[in-house]
Amino acid sequence: MIKLLLSACCCLSMLALPSVASDIKWRTLDPANTLLLQLETGNVVIELNRLFAPNHVAQIKTLARRGFYKNLDFYRVIDGFVAQGGVGEDENNTPTLKLEAYKTLNSLDNFIVVDNNDMFAPQTGFINDFASGYNPKTKQAWLLHCPGVLAMARDNSPDSGNTEIYITIGQAPRYLDQIMTIFGRVVYGMEYVQKLNRSQKIAGEQGVDRENYSKIINLQVMADVNKEKQIVIQVEDTSSELFREKISARRDRDHAFFFQKPPAVLDVCQFPLTSRVVTNTTNLTKQ
Repeated sequence: MIKLLLSACCCLSMLALPSVASDIKWRTLDPANTLLLQLETGNVVIELNRLFAPNHVAQIKTLARRGFYKNLDFYRVIDGFVAQGGVGEDENNTPTLKLEAYKTLNSLDNFIVVDNNDMFAPQTGFINDFASGYNPKTKQAWLLHCPGVLAMARDNSPDSGNTEIYITIGQAPRYLDQIMTIFGRVVYGMEYVQKLNRSQKIAGEQGVDRENYSKIINLQVMADVNKEKQIVIQVEDTSSELFREKISARRDRDHAFFFQKPPAVLDVCQFPLTSRVVTNTTNLTKQ
């Protein structure tokens, strides 16, 4: 049974990444909390989020270790929206999951505020390097549908997700925040996700035939991959003072290029985070 998401018409717009990597504090991903998604177009690395969605993370790791996603299709790839796949023969034997859309956090020492003028949330920022919304009145925090997030598709029932995953490939469909479970984000190889064959196109055009759907070669927990084939990724640490300075600089726009300054607001989904592949595994300490 194919679970559908509402469609959206939007474009992808990415900001330039910082050019000086030495000005970044790095965090090395835990391979036990990371997925390697092998596509026909290339390898993709996904960091999982156990804080917000522990049950979804546990289920995707179990499915990966069963080889569930091998040779399955990305059957619903819509330009500017999502790439969705994961319908397998034993899908109905996989437990459905309760929605994990938000988490009550009484202490938010690690919430790095980006903006207080967001259309969809009282505050936006980063929690453990994931773009997040927060409501100070209810103490509820949630992950945001920024480009590159991994989430679980479902039927109309909030608690009906089980195997069908999607990755956002367009502008942020933020109207899906808090009604879907986000449990990961792409930290490497987003260009390979963008190259997936579109199964649906704009009105009046046919998508590719089913036999030309892009396939998932495999989905594995990175810790289970042979050491020589593991991809070691470091990501920008948003809890550092350097990152707070970066937020202020991005908001102030003091560079001479901005002869006319934009409003002093920031879209957290368009705030660039940097990642890098580590080739020398003997040098994995934080900078």
